Amino acid sequence: MSLFVPKFDDTVLVRDAEAEVVGRAPTTVKLLADSSATGGALSTVRVTLAEGADGARPHVHHHSAEMFYLLDGAAEVLSGDDVVTAERGDLVIVPPDRPHAFAAAPGATADLLIVITPGVERFEYFRHLQRIRLGEATVESLLEVQERYDNHFLRSDAWDGRHR
Repeated sequence: MSLFVPKFDDTVLVRDAEAEVVGRAPTTVKLLADSSATGGALSTVRVTLAEGADGARPHVHHHSAEMFYLLDGAAEVLSGDDVVTAERGDLVIVPPDRPHAFAAAPGATADLLIVITPGVERFEYFRHLQRIRLGEATVESLLEVQERYDNHFLRSDAWDGRHR
């Protein structure tokens, strides 16, 4: 086992009022700290989901683990073939190469802090998703950038059975 030691010199402080917000209800993403700010240690965002809203379709990261901490509400999280419901204060960590997805639980809103470690430059990924929502890019354009963002979409019968 090797130890990754991030290299950055200054404390990272992100003021809530100064953080960039991408998207709008039903799904908003607050960009907090990208990999470049943390010496590669992590990337973190806050995702707020309206009642029943999808957060992310099933996907996998080959080089990073993903942590979901429920600040408020309830979310369904796919991990492999299991779908668990996490509630306020719960923590879910998905290892690399494990299919996962998340959404607000039926009848609930969700407010999640999401951390990917080691970090990947993800802010531009979320901006890309925004361009797709606005019709400025195609969904197919995600295939061109999946390696760059280590975000590989896939099918999941476990998830599709609950989220149609």
